[in-house]
Amino acid sequence: MKDGFIKVAAATPKIRVADCEHNATEIINLCREASELGVKILVFPELCLTGYTCGDLFLRDTLLDAAEKALGRVISATESLDMLIVLGVPARHEGKLYNCAAALLAGRILGVVPKTLLPNYGEFYEKRWFEPGSSDNCWETLCGQGVCFGTSQYFPFTDVPGLTVGVEICEDLWASDPPSNRLAALGATVILNLSASNELVGKAAYRRELVKNQSARLNCAYIYADAGEGESSTDLVFAGHNIIAENGSILAESRFRTGLTVSEIDVQRLMYERRRNTTFRPSAEPKMNLQYSLAGASFTLGTADTVLTRPISRSPFVPENPDERDQRCGEIFNIQTNGLKKRMEHIGSKKLVVGVSGGLDSTLAMLVSAMAARALGLPPDALIAVTMPCFGTTERTKSNATVLAQRLGADLRLIDITASVRQHFADIGHDENDRSVTYENAQARERTQVLMDVANSVNGIVVGTGDLSELALGWATYNGDHMSMYGVNAGVPKTLVRYVVGWYADTCNDTELSAVLNDILATPVSPELLPAENGIISQKTEDLVGPYELHDFFLYYFVRWGMGPRKIFRLAQYAFAGQYDGDTILKWLRAFVRRFFTQQFKRSCLPDGPKVGSVALSPRGDWRMPSDAAPDVWLRELEDM
Repeated sequence: MKDGFIKVAAATPKIRVADCEHNATEIINLCREASELGVKILVFPELCLTGYTCGDLFLRDTLLDAAEKALGRVISATESLDMLIVLGVPARHEGKLYNCAAALLAGRILGVVPKTLLPNYGEFYEKRWFEPGSSDNCWETLCGQGVCFGTSQYFPFTDVPGLTVGVEICEDLWASDPPSNRLAALGATVILNLSASNELVGKAAYRRELVKNQSARLNCAYIYADAGEGESSTDLVFAGHNIIAENGSILAESRFRTGLTVSEIDVQRLMYERRRNTTFRPSAEPKMNLQYSLAGASFTLGTADTVLTRPISRSPFVPENPDERDQRCGEIFNIQTNGLKKRMEHIGSKKLVVGVSGGLDSTLAMLVSAMAARALGLPPDALIAVTMPCFGTTERTKSNATVLAQRLGADLRLIDITASVRQHFADIGHDENDRSVTYENAQARERTQVLMDVANSVNGIVVGTGDLSELALGWATYNGDHMSMYGVNAGVPKTLVRYVVGWYADTCNDTELSAVLNDILATPVSPELLPAENGIISQKTEDLVGPYELHDFFLYYFVRWGMGPRKIFRLAQYAFAGQYDGDTILKWLRAFVRRFFTQQFKRSCLPDGPKVGSVALSPRGDWRMPSDAAPDVWLRELEDM
């Protein structure tokens, strides 16, 4: 399907134990409901046609015959639905009974997968009735069809690149070596689990972690359908705990209700992660001998455009849960602090020099530097805060920089660079009234020269302030604020810088420091390189380069998930609906792509700095890109939309 998105669902029907006709009706109704929602892969619980809790009734032909008849009815009723349906049914084979998953498509049984690992402990007695499945596939007749029977099968959809479905059943996941490990190694990107996991105190959290972690470990989507209402409550209760996970993230979840749990999985994203992850190794064993190509079926999954309902955050770098966000901010701050501390210990320096402007980035660098000095047992004034007003500096930012330095106990040095810059203009023959890039960059480079020379004079190091978002866009003066001796913010995107500073303001236990940090947070982001208008900042970065929340969104999906512009645009339209229209998103996405490619030369010679998250642009680590790579293919994709 378009962009690799496929709508999937886990279904919990309200059953009656041993009433196969009733259960078939419930299953058919849910299949039709799912079809109306555009679902293409639908999975039901373990033994849902009979009920998991039939006990010794499983050994009776009357129940087994009724189950096969009910399965035939489901096949006929869903023949016209464009959907892969996998449901639980008991199946007889060579005189033994198996707990199976039947995969149905367009009136065909694609295969019957028996459960591999049968629990026979605690409240479970499956070995009393069932045999474990064998990896030796064979043929069996079910509902008048010749079907593949065995655990060595999976279902590739040749019309959807990368989509291959594997099946395991309940306990299979809970074992030390789940069948899904082998299925994923053989190419399965989507694992379906038909389950009848009863509810106990604390079990839901454990089950959720199992599903989430297995999807992360295998770089796959994992759809878990659990038995629920209607199962016998003689000794157990079943909650219908349905979970849809993708590569370690829970996309949808429900519990203590019947019906559908729906979301969309992104197969392109999974395939990208497997290519990127060099420890994910395809199996060396021959491919399973029984596969099913769906290209010749009566439908293809790739024709319709999947309507998105899955959660897509506007701020992918920032956790939405406040507690998790605070924890993330604390972790980032500690990583930054320890990176700087290690660098100071290694070179034996006792002084930290920061150019403080009253803006967000330099504020975070100041806070990190103050904490690193404290961790090293240095006095507060080991931090030298240099504020360098010039043509665009406003009283507000100058005052905030001063108060910040004072509250941190830093050695504050005010060095007005106006005269130096004017002398430089005279030296190179630049007219001060010409407000071009030369006018702006001369100020940035003069500030860097001052910082470097101050650091030399005190045997210290210059702590860089530029953040990850600025590095992605090249929004830095080459050999100006682009350069430092250690860049503590190099791994922190702008949207997250704001939250880390806010977290510090909330937790610092210093009322005056908190007040100035909050005013800095409320100040428009600006390089302050053009003269102010009536004392107010005239040069606002986001007016020039675009909203950072959009650029951070683009950056995350472009670098972390390798997505092309068209798909990023689609996700951005969905995530920012009601905030930015399509033309605005497209405008800034074009700007992002163009700047990301043309400004690589600045990233190719970055100072050292700590990686803090899954996206980093260090030329020595995560991002290796030629400085003269052409953006044409990516820009054409936007133009061709």
